[in-house]
Amino acid sequence: MTRTAIAQNIAKKNNLLWKNLYSGVFRDLDEILIPLGIVVEAGRLPLKRGPKALQEKGVPYYQLTPKGLLVVLSIDDFDQKESVLNEFLSRTEIKEGFGNVIRTLVKISPKFTYSMFEIYVRAYCEGKLENLLPFSISEFQKISKNVFVIQNELLAGFVTLSKSKRLDVLNFFSKFT
Repeated sequence: MTRTAIAQNIAKKNNLLWKNLYSGVFRDLDEILIPLGIVVEAGRLPLKRGPKALQEKGVPYYQLTPKGLLVVLSIDDFDQKESVLNEFLSRTEIKEGFGNVIRTLVKISPKFTYSMFEIYVRAYCEGKLENLLPFSISEFQKISKNVFVIQNELLAGFVTLSKSKRLDVLNFFSKFT
């Protein structure tokens, strides 16, 4: 997307004028997203009108890097997560080969799966991780070992329960949703 398209998209979702957002989008791309490797310039679109410099060079358009895809997966109110997840898993080096496990988890528990991405990106933002990539189990263990130990304990115990006890547990948890 071009900067204009990005500003227009954000404005449409928030019922604002895109021209009021353009300078913020321009600044965020140049000062934050590109330097962090979240977004890269993917090419330039030729212009037929406008300033001569832009006609000669074209208008840049941008795409997410694998890091950017990971960040998008951590955003709660994003509605195209499935396609982004598929692109992320196909483009990214994932250590310990747990990409297939992520595909399985997202089918049975999407909120849990995307919360993993949120935990991971938040840890990076808080300085607990040096880099977002490579995406690895060992990094998860460093940042949130207790969370996954608790969830593993719950799952392991749950599968050993009788059917009636499992239904009781599911009924109990359904009260929180």
